[in-house]
Amino acid sequence: MKKEYLLGLLTVLLWSTSATAFKLTLGYMDPVQLLFYATLASTVVVWAILAVQGKAMLIFSLKPREYRIFLVLGFLNPFVYYLMLFKAYALLPAQVAQPINYTWPVMLSLLSVPLLRQRLTRIDLTATLVCYSGVVLVSTKGSLAGFRSLDPIGIILAVSCTVIWALYWICSIRIQAEPIVGLFLCFVFSLPFTAASCILFSQLWLPDVMGLPGAVWVGCFEMGITFVTWLTALKLSDNAGRVANLIFLTPFVSLVFIRFLLGETIYVTTFAGLALIVSGLLMQKVTAPLSGDHHESRQLRRKKKSRF
Repeated sequence: MKKEYLLGLLTVLLWSTSATAFKLTLGYMDPVQLLFYATLASTVVVWAILAVQGKAMLIFSLKPREYRIFLVLGFLNPFVYYLMLFKAYALLPAQVAQPINYTWPVMLSLLSVPLLRQRLTRIDLTATLVCYSGVVLVSTKGSLAGFRSLDPIGIILAVSCTVIWALYWICSIRIQAEPIVGLFLCFVFSLPFTAASCILFSQLWLPDVMGLPGAVWVGCFEMGITFVTWLTALKLSDNAGRVANLIFLTPFVSLVFIRFLLGETIYVTTFAGLALIVSGLLMQKVTAPLSGDHHESRQLRRKKKSRF
């Protein structure tokens, strides 16, 4: 098997552990503490990667305007995004929170209309309807009674996360910095926000250090190293689209970990809803090259491939 596919599959496998790692770690610490320690771990590991690659000095080569933009981006992600995401996972079963969060590309397309002046095609609207039908199915377990058993705040947070992530990518479109440098700066600029939140609303001192390995795992393999392996896989490939399609395996592999490590009973409606979500995303992804001719549109599609 080619190296790019091995790296792509490794990234998918690691990302597939995220939902389970979130839930397990939240059993030992609250969402604010998880955010702080995961962000700290991410900052260290991404700095190490930059040092190994000989790119550490690029951190100081940006223009003042770009640092200001990264300050805003760092506030959006990881601070606001992961704080909301971790809270959603604290309130919801992993098999519900994970599929909802996976709909962020649809939200990206919707927000691109007012913010980037792109047009929505009929396929885009159909894909949106299909994706959110899947969200409703996952959230309700096929009945209104199923919906009432879930925390509505958790659902709102899970959906809102997709808005924050989409805004993050839209704001980062015109940044030309080395991607790993940009990732590091986002982590660095978010640390004061995460530390202040931890001091004000929780505590830096962990009541149980058993959660620390989980926080480090989340920081390294959800937020840090996987970003690098995924970008490398896309760069090595002659056809980045084929490698990018591996990402659609993530939510299904994730259900395996959720079932056997968390012990959640996976409902048939979860599979059905997830199938609808992935179908909608595939529908949107196939038609993306046909939508829009603007330079911003091409940049946006390249950004979407870096995580999608």
